[in-house]
Amino acid sequence: MKKLFALTTFALLLCSCAGEETNTVLDPTPTAGNEVMLLKVDYSTNEFESGKILAFDESTPTFTVGIEYQQPSDLGWVKMKYAELNAPLFEGEIHWAGEGTLIFPDAWMNASLFDSVITDDYVEPAAGFDFIFDPMEFGWGCSNAWSAVQSRVKVREYLQSNPDADVKVFLYTPGVGVGDPTTWKWIFILKN
Repeated sequence: MKKLFALTTFALLLCSCAGEETNTVLDPTPTAGNEVMLLKVDYSTNEFESGKILAFDESTPTFTVGIEYQQPSDLGWVKMKYAELNAPLFEGEIHWAGEGTLIFPDAWMNASLFDSVITDDYVEPAAGFDFIFDPMEFGWGCSNAWSAVQSRVKVREYLQSNPDADVKVFLYTPGVGVGDPTTWKWIFILKN
C-alpha cells in the first residue's frame, strides 16, 4: 500500500511538473495575421514596462510608419500611423515644462505577461533599427533598452516571422525643456 501511494504521488508530481514546463516552451508557430507590437521601456532604468499588440484586418506587403509632429512651444504631440492602412499606432502629448499624456494605444499589457525564452542567446533584428522619431537625437542609446525586450518570446516570434524587417524605435518624451527624463520611454515597434 505504501509503494502504491508513493508511486501515485510521484506520478502526480511528474504530471504537474510536465504541465508547467510546457507553458515556458517557445511556440515555433509564426504569429498569424497582420499585427504590430509596441514595447515600452523606461529610459532611465532600461526596464521593460509594458507592451501592446495591435491587430489589423488587412495585410500589406510593406510597413511604413507615418509621423506627424507638433513641436512643443507649450503643448505639442507626436502621432504615428500604419501608413499603408492609415491606422493609428501611437499618439502622445509633449509638454514644455510639464508632462504630456500618452493617448494611444491605451490598456497596455504589463511586461510580466510577456514570457521570456529559456536560452541565454542575444538577438537583434537582421535589418537593424530604424530611428523613426528622434528630435533630441538620443537614438544611439537604445541598445540597453533593446536588451530588456530581446529575450521575450513574442519579440522572437515577430523577428522569425518577418526576418528582413527592421525594428522601428523612438524616444517618447512627454515632458521636455525642464521635463523629467524619468518619464521618458523607448518605444520599439515590430511588425510580424
